[in-house]
Amino acid sequence: MNFFESVYEAVKAIPAGRVANYGLIARIAGNPRMARQVGWALHVNPDPTAIPCHRVVTVDGRCSRAFAFGGENTQREFLLKEGVGFTEDGRVDMKKYGLT
Repeated sequence: MNFFESVYEAVKAIPAGRVANYGLIARIAGNPRMARQVGWALHVNPDPTAIPCHRVVTVDGRCSRAFAFGGENTQREFLLKEGVGFTEDGRVDMKKYGLT
């Protein structure tokens, strides 16, 4: 399995209503130094309905400005629909919704 495939498998395992950060997905996929490449993998997500890339945010809970499927507002909308909460400054509440 190549790195992108490992990323997709890790992202598929994020349950609805939870998020993971790019670094965590890189670690799960087998290379903790490739968080930026996780972003590239998600940008070319071959199956957005099966690979919920909207559940991956920055380490401090920010939505991606480059979210491939409609921008950061779309990513936020997807997360809100799943019950993910945000702090007053617009970030995902990582203490409550983030995977560790």
